[in-house]
Amino acid sequence: MSQDKKNLLIIEDDPGLQKQLRWSFDAYDVLVAGDREAALTLVRRHEPAVVTMDLGLPPDPDGASEGLATLRQILALVPDTKVIVLTGNQDHANAVKAIGMGAYDFHQKPFDPEMLALVIERAFYLHALQRENRVLLQTQADSPLSGIISRDPALLKVCRNVEKVAPSDATVMLLGDSGTGKEVLAKALHQLSPRQGKRFIAINCAAIPENLLESELFGYEKGAYTGAAKQTIGKIELANGGTFFLDEVGDLSMALQSKLLRFLQERVIERVGGREEIPVNVRIVCATHQNLKDLIAAGRFREDLYYRLSEIVVAIPPLRARVGDAALLAHHFKNKFSAQEGRSLLSFSPEALAAIEAYPWPGNVREMENCIKRAVIMADGPLIGGEDLGLSVPAEAEEPINLRQVREKAELKAIIKALARMDGNIAKAAELLGVSRPTLYDLMGRHGIK
Repeated sequence: MSQDKKNLLIIEDDPGLQKQLRWSFDAYDVLVAGDREAALTLVRRHEPAVVTMDLGLPPDPDGASEGLATLRQILALVPDTKVIVLTGNQDHANAVKAIGMGAYDFHQKPFDPEMLALVIERAFYLHALQRENRVLLQTQADSPLSGIISRDPALLKVCRNVEKVAPSDATVMLLGDSGTGKEVLAKALHQLSPRQGKRFIAINCAAIPENLLESELFGYEKGAYTGAAKQTIGKIELANGGTFFLDEVGDLSMALQSKLLRFLQERVIERVGGREEIPVNVRIVCATHQNLKDLIAAGRFREDLYYRLSEIVVAIPPLRARVGDAALLAHHFKNKFSAQEGRSLLSFSPEALAAIEAYPWPGNVREMENCIKRAVIMADGPLIGGEDLGLSVPAEAEEPINLRQVREKAELKAIIKALARMDGNIAKAAELLGVSRPTLYDLMGRHGIK
């Protein structure tokens, strides 16, 4: 067989139709089987991307039982194979049943070679696209930034900036609302840096009482205070050689800010109750949801510390500002929790998706995750509705569009929103947008959407 031709398996028991199909599709390496056993043998040997099959196979040429059984076994062996069912004019019910079982499409006999060729060509294209997507997903899964799920240009730019700054030792400040993924990005900075083999230590300054935070950060010597029964190393010292992540740095007291500033200047620490200066080689990443410049103006944050901590500033956009990401993340979490709960057939109702897109998500991705998990558990039927989410759909204010300059921006926003709502399904997104699939592919290429 030619190495540059794609394998097309034709399952047909009529010798005349076999010849006609083979002749019509000579652009492919055509494999022919006349019954279930021969078809399954060829499927195991060649794993063809596309199969056309007649449902009326021996020993039931006048029915569909053998064809449907063959379809079931093919999809069990090669789930990604696109099976195109050929049916008679009066066999619409079985064609629909085949689609429900997982067939890609159906085509009526007598077949139109040009129309069937178009269906086959699109099936090959979709198979290749899905294979490419799996490779991409695996690459993303292996990436330190795999926890960031977004199509929003602003957040994707943040990810690129993280990749650029990670190899350096510059101190990075991550600014963003609670739940936007600051710790995910902090870990990515560590894992993409030369320090990845060392420790990543994180501490939340808002979660530890002020009187204990100094000991947590710098450690203490035995007898430093009542209850200090042994020498204890602090979190900064534990991170030596690695990365130390200070979350909610805006909550540090002025006294601890002074000690942190000294460490950043001298790169040495003193444990509580100790006199020895201990050098520590650590990369500092910090984060806060507060406006530090406002805190500086109010006298609650040291300006010199701010400039030490903000060598590189990365601002993370909130979920409400990320076009299309609400629906995209909703599908992601729905799939994740559906798998955990054993509810693989769950989907969102149109009203639920509208509610998800309209809600401002003040708690950002963390709130979204909790909301979808609750909805997956509480949904009674196969559809997740607005009541399962606990969200309502407000009346949308009409957005005036009266300038030619905003056309492309509006077009991009609509495409991203449609793709997110339809969970990346090109055909459904094209239908929602009222354009053909080729037109949508052209628009995606024009706007750089993969």
